[in-house]
Amino acid sequence: MYRHIQDFLNDWKNEESNTVKIFSEITEETKSQKINENVRSLERLAWHITHTITEMGAKAGLFESDPLEDQPIPATFAEIVESYKRNSALLAQTVPGKWTDSSLEEEVPMYGENWKKGNILSILISHEAHHRSQMTIIMRVLGLSVPGLYGPSKEEWIAYGMPAME
Repeated sequence: MYRHIQDFLNDWKNEESNTVKIFSEITEETKSQKINENVRSLERLAWHITHTITEMGAKAGLFESDPLEDQPIPATFAEIVESYKRNSALLAQTVPGKWTDSSLEEEVPMYGENWKKGNILSILISHEAHHRSQMTIIMRVLGLSVPGLYGPSKEEWIAYGMPAME
């Protein structure tokens, strides 16, 4: 749980960069491919990550409404990426304008429970990392390159001229 807004903003900036790295490897040809009937497509996961920003932001009182509610997945992956960037930046701008460090202990109703505002910020980051992880597995199955996020990926080790770690 976050206790300082600036700590969240620092982490959010890094996580946003990681998400954009993942999104940048997805192609129009692979965005909607399903590797299994029980696994979401890359575009569906990317849109879920994007929409969660506005959904949770609205439920938590950061946004007046959820502008992506009932919106279909955009036609191109580039549109998803732009929507993600725009809404991620909006979240980063809105949090310090609406909440303070001391308000992070306050609870708001979320999904039938009461969540502390600082916990909402933690969940936003964990949720995004969770679904990015799912995306990297799908990307591997589809033969896409996977960028390193918290350390070098297989492709990056090879680019360094070193054997990939097993």
